[in-house]
Amino acid sequence: RGPSSEALHLGHLIPFMFSKYLQEAFKVPLVIQLTDDEKFTWKNNLSVEETKRLARENARDIIACGFDVTRTFLFSDFDYLGGAFYENMVKIGRCLNYNKAKEMFGFSGEDYIAKLNFPLVQAAPSFASTFPQLFPGKHNIRCLIPCATDQDSYFRMARDFAPPLGYRKPALIKSSFFPALQGVNVKVSASDPNSAIYLTDTAKAIAKKINNNAFSGGKVDKKEHKDLGANLEIDIPFKYLSFFLEDDIELEQIRKEYGQGPKLPEEEKMLTGAVKKRLTQVLTQVVERHRRTRAGVTEELVDAFMAVRPLLPTKPESWESPRGKMKMDDDKLIDESLIDRVKRLTGREPHVFLRRGV
Repeated sequence: RGPSSEALHLGHLIPFMFSKYLQEAFKVPLVIQLTDDEKFTWKNNLSVEETKRLARENARDIIACGFDVTRTFLFSDFDYLGGAFYENMVKIGRCLNYNKAKEMFGFSGEDYIAKLNFPLVQAAPSFASTFPQLFPGKHNIRCLIPCATDQDSYFRMARDFAPPLGYRKPALIKSSFFPALQGVNVKVSASDPNSAIYLTDTAKAIAKKINNNAFSGGKVDKKEHKDLGANLEIDIPFKYLSFFLEDDIELEQIRKEYGQGPKLPEEEKMLTGAVKKRLTQVLTQVVERHRRTRAGVTEELVDAFMAVRPLLPTKPESWESPRGKMKMDDDKLIDESLIDRVKRLTGREPHVFLRRGV
């Protein structure tokens, strides 16, 4: 997470919600990087002190997602970078020339040198050897990285250079694009508070933003809408519900009653107002639940999550998969049996993000 503001929006929450599920389901350690150095480098109006303060504020929001403090390490680049971390940065950097970096990350001759260094900072945590204090004696643990699609270049680079460095390739689970309220192809703008629902928004503000700004795929004319239904491919309220409404049956019912398809009896066709009302209820619950949890996150708890200590159990062999010695193709895409495998291995339902492919 790059801390550039005190308030996170719902899009920021998605990778953390999914990571919390993975940690809980598989009982695994989790490392969360706060890239305060990145924001200092890219945002000319921020000082080092301010980015470090924002990192701690963002840490409270992240901790409020419900992570296990005994299995989670949360760190700030400014505070932690050095030692084995820096060694891996240099190793990766020696695999990458400037021309390739410019091609991968779009650097120009006007960019600060610090920007050229940052891909190494973000890629190094893909390898367990970056954290010898966290994983003593276990430097070859495989890493799974849930992230947004815009982070792909950093971890693709880590995968490319893992074999020559003698490391195992990290695996990625990328979330789909979470759009602004104004449309499916619109990015959330930090300068426009009405483009997103923030974790600091009140119930009244959430309702106002959804009613006034959430782009609808419904028809303008009421009769036409009842005949044809909404275009769910461009409908923001339905798109947001697909992320945050956990009940699959209810979501499918909304899809049928609100979306395009065979004509239903007039009393069964949902209108945009009803869908926005349901979205308001769902998001208000999400935000208010998070706000209550965050209020209990003390400075001492933040310190506990950021303390450097071993995350592995006392018996390292307990981390070995019974299939661990089988040859695996690191480049093979996850197949359609993923959901069945997750259910079998964990004994619980796969997360809504997996079930819906978001």
